[in-house]
Amino acid sequence: MTATGADREAAGPTTRGYWWWERRRSVALDVGLALVSALECALEGVTFAGDTGLPVPLGVLFGLLAGSVLVLRRRWPIAVVLVSIATTPAEMGFLMAIVGLYTLAASDVPRRITVVLTGMTLVGTFIVSYVRLRQSVSGDTEFGPGDWYVPGVSLFMSLGLTAPSVLFGLYIGARRRLMESLRERADSLERELSLLADRAEERAEWARTEERTRIAREMHDVVAHRVSLMVVHAAALQAVAPKDPAKAVRNAALVGDMGRQALTELREMLGVLRSGDALAVPRAGRVPLASVGRVAAAAAAAAAVEDGPRLCEVEALVAQSREAGMTVELSVEGELRPYAPEVEQTAYRVVQEALTNVHKHAAGAKTWVRLAHRGAEVAMQVENGPSDGAAADAGLPSGGNGLVGMRERVLGLGGVFVSGPTDAGGFRVSAVLPDGEAA
Repeated sequence: MTATGADREAAGPTTRGYWWWERRRSVALDVGLALVSALECALEGVTFAGDTGLPVPLGVLFGLLAGSVLVLRRRWPIAVVLVSIATTPAEMGFLMAIVGLYTLAASDVPRRITVVLTGMTLVGTFIVSYVRLRQSVSGDTEFGPGDWYVPGVSLFMSLGLTAPSVLFGLYIGARRRLMESLRERADSLERELSLLADRAEERAEWARTEERTRIAREMHDVVAHRVSLMVVHAAALQAVAPKDPAKAVRNAALVGDMGRQALTELREMLGVLRSGDALAVPRAGRVPLASVGRVAAAAAAAAAVEDGPRLCEVEALVAQSREAGMTVELSVEGELRPYAPEVEQTAYRVVQEALTNVHKHAAGAKTWVRLAHRGAEVAMQVENGPSDGAAADAGLPSGGNGLVGMRERVLGLGGVFVSGPTDAGGFRVSAVLPDGEAA
């Protein structure tokens, strides 16, 4: 098994301190094979010198040099195989030929080069074996084999010296490349899993932020209107108590009713949140945090929409503002029809928050609430005139989130929201919501 490029870069230069070798055992193995090959070629060089009439020391030196080439097998496998082919007529370098063919087949050398060099080695070995065997058979008068004997045995010997090493080298090379591809794939999968984990955490944080924003918007819409009316009635109660005890009693009863309504709506909202958390917890196993956040948000939002107010309650909402002393006119165009729950709840909240803003910022101002039921949409507008300077200011605090919450609700359903001051010195809030199918 070989190390991948990433592993080599991570390991640093300390693993490449032996020329082209990566490990010490590779150095020891190649040097050992080269020594054995040099000794073999040196012994065979004695026979070669005797057959060719060369001095024995020269034959031994030639064998030592030829056999030592095997030390270069990892760096230049083609050169090692070429040297083994060149020394085939001298009948030396059998170990060099076997190891060189194995290294060549296992390396990344193009297959056509491997095939050509293997064929050359096979042909050279076959020719030398054929010549030597023919000489031996012709010199033995007592042994008379058939015509098939010499070529058959020569072919068998040449195949035995070349085929096993090449096939084993091809197998090792393929296995090595497979392991490297699997390691690279595992590294890429690990990187992808890390990215997916980061994205899941980002989605979970986004889901938590969205849920916090939604809860804050719901709390603002539920609490601000009821509490604003309670403060207005409490101020009126304080003003009329010495003069008209009966009216003070009625105002006190209204404050109590509104407080109970506010508590009821808060309890409903807390119940929705608890049920959403319960739905977010799986029955078995663990799920990604992002999935939990999305399930909780979806469950809580769905429950809140189902239990939320409807457009038919706008008239009662306007009546509450009238009881608090506001002059409000309600006009409805078109026939009232059912819409999707989220559309009706958003329309109700827009009117509610607009009336709350009038209580806060324009005490005593005359207000007009208009609803229009059109073909594929519902439109609403809340407009107030300038504040009446004679009216007492209830001193209601403002967090500046009312218009932002209304805009988020309307735009979330694909509607249009516009708000701003009027030429008469008042303020206007307008919104258009598509019906359920358009949304």
